[in-house]
Amino acid sequence: MLDRTYLRENPDEVREALDNRDADVDLDEILELDERWRELKARGDELRHERNEITSKIGKLVAENKEEEREEAIQESRELKAEIEDVESEADEIREDLNQRMLEIPNVPHESVPLGVDERHNVEDRRWGFDDLRDVPEDVTPHYELGEEMDIIDEERAAKVTGSGFYFLKGDGARLEHALIQFMLDVHREQGYVDVFPPIPIKSASMRGTGQLPKFADDAYRLGGSNEEEYDEEDLWLCPTAEVPVTNMYANDILLQDDLPLKHQAYTPNFRREAGEHGTETRGIVRVHQFNKVELVNFVEPENSYDRLEELLEEAEEVLRRLDLPYRVLELCTGDLGFKATKQIDLEVWAPADDMEDGPEEGGRWLEVSTASNFEDFQARRSGLRYRPERHESAEYLHTLNASGLAIPRVMVAILEYYQNEDGTVTVPEPLRPYMGGQEVIEGHEKIGEAALGAGERE
Repeated sequence: MLDRTYLRENPDEVREALDNRDADVDLDEILELDERWRELKARGDELRHERNEITSKIGKLVAENKEEEREEAIQESRELKAEIEDVESEADEIREDLNQRMLEIPNVPHESVPLGVDERHNVEDRRWGFDDLRDVPEDVTPHYELGEEMDIIDEERAAKVTGSGFYFLKGDGARLEHALIQFMLDVHREQGYVDVFPPIPIKSASMRGTGQLPKFADDAYRLGGSNEEEYDEEDLWLCPTAEVPVTNMYANDILLQDDLPLKHQAYTPNFRREAGEHGTETRGIVRVHQFNKVELVNFVEPENSYDRLEELLEEAEEVLRRLDLPYRVLELCTGDLGFKATKQIDLEVWAPADDMEDGPEEGGRWLEVSTASNFEDFQARRSGLRYRPERHESAEYLHTLNASGLAIPRVMVAILEYYQNEDGTVTVPEPLRPYMGGQEVIEGHEKIGEAALGAGERE
């Protein structure tokens, strides 16, 4: 959430930022509400001052035994009280409306963010790993076909159990997922991250604190009610990303300068409806409603947040480098920037199976596996997250950052395709082998049940 004083004093700057984001926000109306609220607040203070003076006057009139004047003063005090109540009631209504409108204003992009309308205008910064690619089959089998053939990914049975957009991992598929989780946690622990294992149900207040509500309510899974119904601060939602519970651990707390930078990592399952994405990625595990992820959350002093953003990006990159997976780094433009962020940098891993127009020269496609984001004090204001520079100084809002470290299903897609062999097996990346009992190759499993039989054998 933006500072209202900043909004009031820099309307042109905010208006330009909204235009660059193509954000549908009526800033003039918000400024008018703010001005009206301040007028009412000033009027209320003025009326209270008048009433206090009359109250003092009544006391003197009682002492002087001036009954008639005392009754007039009492009547005037009653009228002022009624007017104060009317003014404060209107001010409260406007404040509530204003607060809601403020929650709908996106963050102001950092001056270094490239201008652009959408993802077509994102700026590629660099690529890694393409100078020494491993030999992949001429025709790489897409992960969803390979997973089905090996019987390590089962979308059909998951659809039967839960619905579309979910999947079972079986055998070596499940082992590979567990290996990736533990490997990522170990890498980031080396980087100084403290592990957190948060609760999965999350209050509306926490979802609002990090910016998921009200903007992204349609994408979230709400417990005990439909997303169209009104919700209150105590309503619960399934975790869409560990960013939410981990950031809100310190909501309305005051940290000390010695605590910063504070670096937490958390593995969680994540749940998203992916509203508005119907019809895309209908096969495979690239875009699903439940997925695992290791999240990196940072709390820093404001003057250090952009240096920390670069370090955070490097910490996420380290996972891809150790797995020797080719990737690229993209700086997001203003039109593709997330609602809460001032600056974002994407990591996209290369998956060679699908020949996409925007893929590298080698074919294949890019899969986003992490977005390193700086929110500055946007989330801190919403969550009441502050720190005290010195013990004797006033508390200030700190800056929050996060990145996936990484999104596991898409890393798995890249492994199944990039480490695929001519015989249809998959080589296990060397850093993951200790987590899989020394296993070097995934060969798949025999299917079970009638699904394993040919059409003629089922008769």
